[in-house]
Amino acid sequence: MAGKIPQSFIDDLLDRVDIVDIVGSRIDLRKSGKNHSARCPFHDEKSPSFTVSQDKQFYYCFGCGAGGNAIGFVMDYDHTAFPEAVETLARHAGLEVPREAGHNDAATERRKALYAIVEKADHFYRSCLRNHSAAKAAVDYLKVRGLSGEIARTFGIGYAPPGWDNLLTQLGKTAPDIAQLKETGLLIDREEEGKLYDRFRHRIMFPIRDLRGRTIGFGGRVLGDDKPKYLNSPETPLFHKGRELYGLFEANQQMREVPNLLVVEGYMDVVALSQNGIHNAVATLGTAVTPEHLEKLFRHTSEVVFCFDGDQAGRNAARRALETCLPEMIDGRSARFLFLPEGEDPDTLVRTIGKDKFLALMQSATPLSVFLFESLSTDLDTTSMDGRARLSKLAAPLINRLPQGVFKALMLKTLSEQTGLDTDTLSSLIAPPEAAVKRFDDEPPEANYDHYPDYEDSAPQPYYGDDGSLPTPPSPPPQPAKRVKMPPVYTLIALLANHPELVKFAADPATLSKLDDDGMELLLPLVELLLENPGYSLNHILGYWRGVHNATQAEQLAKIAATDLLRPPANSARDNEREFHDAQNRLIRQAMAQLQPIELLQHLADKEAVDEQDLKHLNNAWLKLSREQRNGDNKTLFNQIVAKPRLQ
Repeated sequence: MAGKIPQSFIDDLLDRVDIVDIVGSRIDLRKSGKNHSARCPFHDEKSPSFTVSQDKQFYYCFGCGAGGNAIGFVMDYDHTAFPEAVETLARHAGLEVPREAGHNDAATERRKALYAIVEKADHFYRSCLRNHSAAKAAVDYLKVRGLSGEIARTFGIGYAPPGWDNLLTQLGKTAPDIAQLKETGLLIDREEEGKLYDRFRHRIMFPIRDLRGRTIGFGGRVLGDDKPKYLNSPETPLFHKGRELYGLFEANQQMREVPNLLVVEGYMDVVALSQNGIHNAVATLGTAVTPEHLEKLFRHTSEVVFCFDGDQAGRNAARRALETCLPEMIDGRSARFLFLPEGEDPDTLVRTIGKDKFLALMQSATPLSVFLFESLSTDLDTTSMDGRARLSKLAAPLINRLPQGVFKALMLKTLSEQTGLDTDTLSSLIAPPEAAVKRFDDEPPEANYDHYPDYEDSAPQPYYGDDGSLPTPPSPPPQPAKRVKMPPVYTLIALLANHPELVKFAADPATLSKLDDDGMELLLPLVELLLENPGYSLNHILGYWRGVHNATQAEQLAKIAATDLLRPPANSARDNEREFHDAQNRLIRQAMAQLQPIELLQHLADKEAVDEQDLKHLNNAWLKLSREQRNGDNKTLFNQIVAKPRLQ
């Protein structure tokens, strides 16, 4: 397909995809603090040194130095070129890649407008819970359910007032606004009846957020007698209920480490559990659990606990969830099933028995392996030959769906113990079809492993050789024996790449273009890029660099940007600003020391203010001038520089 891919489309694509989804669909990622980790797919290693930062939408290996954004990962992992990698991500996001489009890509602007209108609706509903005259019923209901104002704020709970056009009147000021409200499912348009009205009316509103915290849809719990009791946003360009999990964003915000995730049925269950100190609950959005749900769950934890009613309907739902889980159960993952007492749901139960006893119930939940054989053995006499044969016939297609590995072997062993057949015989009887073998063999060889060593998110600080060269950071946990300060050019590049807002403190490009230090071929275009695109993030920067600059530069930029992963956490904006100023001043002073005396005088004369270091350079330069150069013009220039305002 001919034609250049517009940068505006690439920027929008990177906003829409999540690097954890992209990397996690190819290798087995596990949550490690605020990041995700794995054994690196680009080199052979026993301990995981590969890190994926969801906040920065960035990956980096501390062992081999591979790093970049989602586009870079697809290029390196799939061994494909930049345009093909963009095509791959676009297919993942359900987009068609445009060619030779203008800078203001219509799809990008449209999507931004949809996010904006949903965010406005979110604020409107929250405001109504606080201020609307009819909100007392909602507030009373939340209080009866034991929710505090703090937990309501954490989950952004709001209120849709009674009436047909509250949201329409508030936000539908123009025709484009109304079109966006309809497209995001917030308004219902009955064209044949000539009716346009709010979808959510007299309901407690639960905003559904994606992993970046953006509101993409809503769930509403009715306060009157209307049906249905719970109403979700319809499928929209932003919201796909088969992929999203209510409460996952909040769980990540509340917990640095997610030991397991509890999958419950309703929004109120998630919120009530969090109110009682259990922050690791999520809810599907009116659907049975899907493979997409499981992929997302297992990227955040290695254990998922499904919570169901203890009646027959609940056990049937659990059986469906079990069957969906089977293809995802690679070694190291665990799924359990918690069945509640009759008449209880997580909300009522946790308020009755308390946090500790509820957590104990989770710990005692039935493992997938046990539940599978228990559910299959119901109504079977496994003491008889016929019963054991029937069990083998029922279990075979389910075990076939498990990925190759230790867990599958153990399941075969359990079936062997229950049927009396040896595992070799069972393996031959239930061997998966050839196509299934190929599918499992195609998985990355590094994908299945059992143990990650415990190490902190913050790896050792980067260190540099005496020649100032940028090395590949060491694989944790070894500590470098000697640390040398990062060269100022690399410091500025790392700070700008990870904190683009600092570009407002950068020297103007004309000044930077006069500098001749190693790394300026990266720093100068980076400053120019951020001045032209003040809203860019590290994700956008790397996407631009991969498409416009050569691969070597892109890899070097990613390696330098990765040093920010090694810095102490909670570095304040003030610290970043001070470090940026210090590095830039060091860079300019080093460059000044290399200038000829007359050149230095001209450089200082162009500055609006000077500091003590500038004056030292000025005096040294004056002493180096020949007798002929110490003429009247240069004396005047010297005095003008001395008289300039002082920088503190």
